Amino acid sequence: MKQIFMLLAAVLLTACSKDDEVKAATVQEAGKTLVVYYSYTNNCHEVVTSLTNQIQADVMRIEPADKTMVSTNRPQKYEANNYAIGTALLNAIKANPNDAASYPAIDPVSITDLSQYQNIIIVTPLWWSQMAAIMQTYLFNYGAQMAGKNVALIVSSHSSGISGVVADAKRLVPDCTWMGDALWINASNHSNRASLIQDWLPTLNFESGTNAVKSLTPDPSRRGEGSIYTLGGQRLAQAPARGIYIENGIKRIAQ
Repeated sequence: MKQIFMLLAAVLLTACSKDDEVKAATVQEAGKTLVVYYSYTNNCHEVVTSLTNQIQADVMRIEPADKTMVSTNRPQKYEANNYAIGTALLNAIKANPNDAASYPAIDPVSITDLSQYQNIIIVTPLWWSQMAAIMQTYLFNYGAQMAGKNVALIVSSHSSGISGVVADAKRLVPDCTWMGDALWINASNHSNRASLIQDWLPTLNFESGTNAVKSLTPDPSRRGEGSIYTLGGQRLAQAPARGIYIENGIKRIAQ
């Protein structure tokens, strides 16, 4: 922490022409961010790609243990027979939500210890107004590790509202701090997901990246003199064409 502060302080000092023009800056180190997601139709995967183009984060994809249900070469699909298989999985959870046996098995995850993360973004599909059963399994198994952490939610659906998914998330992760409203990406706006995410991120109260710049005290008198940084603390020669950046201590969004 001390080394990071000294490095950022040095960068800020060299950006100023005179020592007496240096303004006091508050540099905070944001917690490391994890994006965890499940994707059945690949929509959530595309959402995560758009998200991680804008923030620094580790990414983990959840996969079902039963591969016959997701293989395109098998007749069994979650949506088959009017979503009979998917509905059966959801009904089993609803009947006994506190029983681990009610949740469909998932593959072992690549990250089992969440202690290194302070911020977690969950990206999940909606199944018949509920959270996809596969993601519910992950949160049932690991939601307790999210206690005291900052958590945000992105939900992908065709057209159904996401209130049921939000309720499932809060049931499975009851002791976290939910950061802002969930972002709903549906069939009608999926193509605009990058701009939707870009508008949504500033509504959260956390940033991404181990060494991300979370806040700097603004110095309007030095606007335009080249002190531009990414949220990760990297100095830029000029403002980016798109995305969130820090210019002279002020968070800005390039459309």
